[in-house]
Amino acid sequence: MEEGKQVQEETKAPEPSEPAPQAVAAPPAQPEPAPAAPPEIPKEPEAKSPMAGTILMFGKFDVSGVTVRDVGMARYMDISAVAVPHTGGRHMNKPFAKAKMSIVERLINGMMRTEAFTGKKLKAYRAVENSFDLIEKKSGKNPLQAFVDALQNVAPREEVTRLQYGGISVPKAVDVAPARRVDLALRYVCTGALEQSHKSKKPIEECLADEIIAASNNDMNSFSVSKKEEIERVAASAR
Repeated sequence: MEEGKQVQEETKAPEPSEPAPQAVAAPPAQPEPAPAAPPEIPKEPEAKSPMAGTILMFGKFDVSGVTVRDVGMARYMDISAVAVPHTGGRHMNKPFAKAKMSIVERLINGMMRTEAFTGKKLKAYRAVENSFDLIEKKSGKNPLQAFVDALQNVAPREEVTRLQYGGISVPKAVDVAPARRVDLALRYVCTGALEQSHKSKKPIEECLADEIIAASNNDMNSFSVSKKEEIERVAASAR
């Protein structure tokens, strides 16, 4: 009987179960590599115009390289950059205030000293602007530089004045002041252009351009250069 009980107990005893398989820990997820950024294309520098930020005379001509060789006249010739050479008479009735006025505006005012241009500032303005365009086309130089050279060539250095000795008037050669030299040079250039326009059918702007080009080259065929030589010749005889 005991043996049968033992056999039954042995049969009833549960068989040892196999250990459950343990979950294998997954390897840590590695971060995916970020996609490589496309190579940056270097931007080309924006091309800037050499005239950017500069004031141009009449909106066309650069005056930064214009120079005045004559030291005495340089003080009374304003060649600063002005887009529109028109001050509206703000320097009127002020001593030596015209030295602060643009030399191009003084040329425009000088062209108004005739019956054809009196009171017609816009007409004279356009004539001078068109003449500067012609100077650039014909000579290939900066028109303001050509104009400044012309003024230096036609400005007389000596002139004649008259001294009174009792009842006798004696001519005497004297030096010309720098401010007066600029005034006379402007007068001769304007007079020469107007005289030339009366003798030909060319428009006034072409006559003014030809006068300035001839004066800048110190050409004796120019009215202003011949006038200057005549004044200095008379002054030399009165020394």
